[in-house]
Amino acid sequence: MDDKLMLMIPGPTPVPERVLQAMAKHPIGHRSADFSAIFAEVTENLKWLHQTKNDLLILAGSGTAAMEAGIINFLSTGDKVLVGTNGKFGERWGKVCAAYNLDVQYITAEWGKPLDPNEFKQALEADTAKDIKAVIITHSETSTGVINDLPTINQYIKAHGALSIVDTVTSLGACSVPIDEWGLDVVASGSQKGYMIPPGLGFVSVSEKAWKAYETANLPKFYFDLGPYRKNAAKNTTPFTPAINLIFALHAALGMMKQEGLETLFARHDRLRSATRAAVKAMGLPLFGPDECASPAVTAVMPTGVEAEKIRSIMRKKFDIALAGGQDSLKGKIFRIGHLGFVTDRDLLTAIAALEATLQELGHTGATPGAGVAAAGEVLNR
Repeated sequence: MDDKLMLMIPGPTPVPERVLQAMAKHPIGHRSADFSAIFAEVTENLKWLHQTKNDLLILAGSGTAAMEAGIINFLSTGDKVLVGTNGKFGERWGKVCAAYNLDVQYITAEWGKPLDPNEFKQALEADTAKDIKAVIITHSETSTGVINDLPTINQYIKAHGALSIVDTVTSLGACSVPIDEWGLDVVASGSQKGYMIPPGLGFVSVSEKAWKAYETANLPKFYFDLGPYRKNAAKNTTPFTPAINLIFALHAALGMMKQEGLETLFARHDRLRSATRAAVKAMGLPLFGPDECASPAVTAVMPTGVEAEKIRSIMRKKFDIALAGGQDSLKGKIFRIGHLGFVTDRDLLTAIAALEATLQELGHTGATPGAGVAAAGEVLNR
């Protein structure tokens, strides 16, 4: 049947009907008073979600655009940066830095394992000359379903004095990221994840410490120069034409999130993470990554005895449910279940039931039929 596709991937995520209807409105002039009023409310609600009083800037672009802007606005050619990498996106930020002729030093961990905060501590304490100008961290590594210990790592960054530049693309909106409490400097995210709207907007939170670095940064930039965005944001507008209808969508989505409340929002994602992992274990499938560092946004599974891509294919063709595959070295080895944004308990139970039926079709004998749904239900009913 047409129009029944169910997204259970870590982005883009399902979009609420209310948000789709808001996005379908006729555009209005982006220099009009009406648009400025909407833009002001959106910015204020974004600060609420980010738990910050810092500048919160909106770009027409993806999460990668937001991260690139977050890197190039506060650094200069040849600056030494420390990049944490334990998945595809940590590696991507290293490539961005290299493209701008930054001196990149890596802290690495095996894919599926978290970054070790002590390695950051040692590297930063050894830098007595304060040559490291920024530390770039992926909070929730979308490619592996691992969340890194950002608050602990950031304590070492603050003690050193470097800037923290953080990818929160799949963590913002799925778990608490209290920017001001943790003292984060540059925080980037994208619209198609926890924000419950389609791709096309990037968000960057910028601290006063980062703006001080901006004054001397010399990396080339024009469209991504955040200075003009800051000046225009003070007047509730943007330096370039914004994605007007996506702003409408964001206005509606943030209204829904405020209605749900921060604590309830984060608790829902915690519950979905726990239910997903309990179900996968009950189905006899190995999880990729330990419970202790499991992302609230996405769960990675490394099946044995059945092929990951066959699971994804049957789920898509037979049940119209999209699961994400592995990336780079994990391609064909894992599949990923997204459970962030506009995903409910009902959605998860539906996906788990379909996954159990798929495993039965593929001859998987590692679990009792129905055990996955039962395990998920037990968590959801607590």
